[in-house]
Amino acid sequence: MTRYFRLPRLLEQLRISHGDGSYARLMLQLLKTDLLVLDDWGMQPLDTSQRQDLMELMEDRHGRKSTLIASQLPVKHWHDYIGEATMSDAILDRLLHGSHRLELEGDSMRKRSVEKAAKPKKLD
Repeated sequence: MTRYFRLPRLLEQLRISHGDGSYARLMLQLLKTDLLVLDDWGMQPLDTSQRQDLMELMEDRHGRKSTLIASQLPVKHWHDYIGEATMSDAILDRLLHGSHRLELEGDSMRKRSVEKAAKPKKLD
């Protein structure tokens, strides 16, 4: 099974799950997910609680299941994005060790679709 999350929304779900008692169940669901896709990595700064949740998630999945990170933030800035040096080191060690990186070039697909929609259509 594959699950897709925008990272800010996943972190919000994890925050709520701490309060309503569903944290362990949510983390188990995420652990059982074969491929976890985390989009919009690096869009908002992380607080201490979010770093801890991200650490637990990466620790649970490391060596067991696949995690795909989609980000416009270059990998060289991820340490600063996560913040707190020791926690950043731990998260990135689990996330990047044995990883495959694909750096894409070119225009955004959203930009392309807007341009395509704006083109006048030929009449035959």
